[in-house]
Order: sequence, then C-alpha cells, then structure tokens
Amino acid sequence: MKVLLSIKPEFADRILNGDKHFEFRKAVFKNADVKTVVIYATKPVGKVIGEFDIAEVLEGTPNKLWKVTREYAGISKAFFEEYFEGRDTAYAIRVQRPTRYSRPLDLTELLPRGVAPQSFQYLPA
Repeated sequence: MKVLLSIKPEFADRILNGDKHFEFRKAVFKNADVKTVVIYATKPVGKVIGEFDIAEVLEGTPNKLWKVTREYAGISKAFFEEYFEGRDTAYAIRVQRPTRYSRPLDLTELLPRGVAPQSFQYLPA
C-alpha cells in the first residue's frame, strides 16, 4: 500500500537527492500495510515528483528523536524544534530507496479531485 505525503519542495528534493534520510511528522498513518510514500511537492512546484520505501517509522519525544536522526535529518535543529514545539510525541519516517520520477505527475493523475492532503492520504492500489 502507498500513501501520498505533501512535502515542501526543498525537503522533497533533499529526500530524493539522498541528503535527507528522515521525513518528520506530527502524526502518521495507522495502516501497517503502508510500505511506500509518494511525494507531492507543494507549491510552487505542485507536482508528484517521486517516492520512497519506508525503512521504519520512529516514534518518541522530540528530544529523543532528534538525538537519533540529527545526522541525516536534512533540517536544522531550530526548524525541528519549532515544528514539534508543544508536542510530546514526534515521528520520523526513515527513507529507503528514494526514486525521482522522470516525469512529474499532476495531482489529478492520482487523485481525481486533485486536492493535496494536509498531512497524508492513502492511495488506491
């Protein structure tokens, strides 16, 4: 099963270039069958640009999660702290085998309504 994530273009590029090994989230999907993340690069790109396999999903306090992920977080500690401010739990999806599509897709090619998810959306098989 695949899930579509909305990711800022700069972070999507870092993932697909292999520089960012973790995608951080305040909440994650509950379905354990999700094995692949499809990346929707938000505006100004506004395209589905690639995907990656999920190696694992880490969960912990923001402080503990930063200690484990900081070397390949692909973001600054300040950005990380601001993102998780006031949160007791943080999630990190560990990226495996990132693949950039040779041709970016319009969102309507995956979702008929063409509306990007706020956080994530399960994709039909």
